[in-house]
Amino acid sequence: MAIRASYEYLLAYKITVPIYDLTVEFVRRYINPKSRTTDQMVQAARSGTQNIAEGAKEQSLRTYIKLSGVARASLEELLKDYLAFARQRKVEVWEAERAKREIGEIREIWEIIKKDPVLPDHPNFPDLPNNLEVGVNLMISLINQANFFLDRLVASLKEKHKKEGGFTEKLYKERLAYRGY
Repeated sequence: MAIRASYEYLLAYKITVPIYDLTVEFVRRYINPKSRTTDQMVQAARSGTQNIAEGAKEQSLRTYIKLSGVARASLEELLKDYLAFARQRKVEVWEAERAKREIGEIREIWEIIKKDPVLPDHPNFPDLPNNLEVGVNLMISLINQANFFLDRLVASLKEKHKKEGGFTEKLYKERLAYRGY
């Protein structure tokens, strides 16, 4: 197996992949392709995934924290889009426990996510359900789960920064050591 990037092992990252894929499918199915909402939702879903990857590859822990926060904010925006869609189409939004109990795709997605340390290049995630109410609640549930993991990621990165310092501090210490101070 090829060496994988550290962020690919994170649940906060892995759960954003089906969110992005299913959002693309959702907007194709339910939203006018010429609508600004289509672009906004796809870009917010993409940002949820890509900012984690970009942040993890930064040398600066501060930037990683910032970009993980951007990913979290983008997913919050996406969540609000799905909630607005549900409100405007009079689709019932379920409680989290009902969604977990009744939407089999949630279990299928988590089985794929947990099966291996990293996702395969082409994970076989289930398609968006044909039932609109189930599909909307699937997306809301997945985004809420991703937001939970992103909040934990940001908190752990802040704790690491507090304990270890940031990139600039480390460079400064190295410079002082080099100069013999």
